[in-house]
Amino acid sequence: MVDDASSPGSGPQDGRTEAPDTPAGAGPDTVNVARSPARGWPEDDQGIADWTDVYFKRTKSAVHRFGDCEVTYAVFMRRPVISAPRLALDWLHDVAARRGFEVELDVRHPEGTWVGAGEPILYITGPLSQLVDLETILLGKLGPPCVAAYNAYTMCSDLPKVAFLAMDARHCAGTEMADLMAYAAHVGSDRAKREVNATGFVANATDATAHYFGQSAGKGTMPHAFIGYAGSTVRAAELFVEAFPEEPLVVLVDYYGREITDTLDVCRRFPEKAQSGGISIRIDVAGSRFMEGMDPATSYAVLERNCPQCIRGYRTEDELRYLVGAGTSAAAIWRMREVLDQHGFAQVKIIASSGFGPAKCRVMAAASAPIDVIGTGSYLPEKWTETYATADVVEYDGKPSVKLGREFLLRK
Repeated sequence: MVDDASSPGSGPQDGRTEAPDTPAGAGPDTVNVARSPARGWPEDDQGIADWTDVYFKRTKSAVHRFGDCEVTYAVFMRRPVISAPRLALDWLHDVAARRGFEVELDVRHPEGTWVGAGEPILYITGPLSQLVDLETILLGKLGPPCVAAYNAYTMCSDLPKVAFLAMDARHCAGTEMADLMAYAAHVGSDRAKREVNATGFVANATDATAHYFGQSAGKGTMPHAFIGYAGSTVRAAELFVEAFPEEPLVVLVDYYGREITDTLDVCRRFPEKAQSGGISIRIDVAGSRFMEGMDPATSYAVLERNCPQCIRGYRTEDELRYLVGAGTSAAAIWRMREVLDQHGFAQVKIIASSGFGPAKCRVMAAASAPIDVIGTGSYLPEKWTETYATADVVEYDGKPSVKLGREFLLRK
């Protein structure tokens, strides 16, 4: 039995306009694709026992001895998030079905909606003997994707015309986390699409989680290792075209530190592809150096030509680094666009990567950086302590009761 009820949230804390929480067509059914559960999610009693806290297991044993009762848990987080509960609740339903007990869910903030700090995302009601040992695993499946969904939402909202590619798998601690993070990117992106008509996340890098983005397989072309293997950037492009003639050509151009030179050489080697929009240049400059031909002075000059407003106001040290510093800066991206246009390659697209989290995307938006696609796994939570979800029992056999200081969780 599932009972979804909405309650007023506290609203965005950062000045964003709140969209309706339950728009038509929103929620888990938006992407109608099958999901294969990630390996490592325990469902049998022994697996659950192996991965749950001992004090919960002892409580379960004592309740079996002294008598069961029906309880209601309130589940909340201590920071604003975007609700992303589907995978956690899918797991809970699977366990309940296998164990043969009924679980009632009062979901106050459905998938993709705003949740204020301290607001219960949902209430879970069922027998204490069956729920108490599920808390550890359930919370681990809920908190991290809620924070990652919030990050993905802000990134897509700040850069609504940019397409995002989820490249989180390499940053994840195993396949279960990769599944949660890809799901979160979908949830945050989907909200941004509804709210500001953002392009959002359109694909990802692995087959296992491609279904979250409406794809049958992951997307990608070549890593830096392929450039090293080929011996030159142009040769790598030639090998790729020969091996995968039907695929779009996306070329990494920073391997040898000749981003401008190698970009033009690739475009001249494949002029028809360049003119038809069949080539994308991926800029992934290491943070330890500037792009070819760039330094602080030339970086400021590039921005002065293209978006002078972005360097007029106060900027923090991190914001200045994203604007005019080493690595894949806004100035580097603008310079690449200038060069491509000046040499007749206006149809060649720019893909940017390297540390494109919420803060960097915000700066890129301020600089109106001419990015077509961003490849990123940097929507993953920076502070893991912010991902901790908490559950408290707030009712015993229908009678409200909660530990002192958590009265705000009582069901209203």
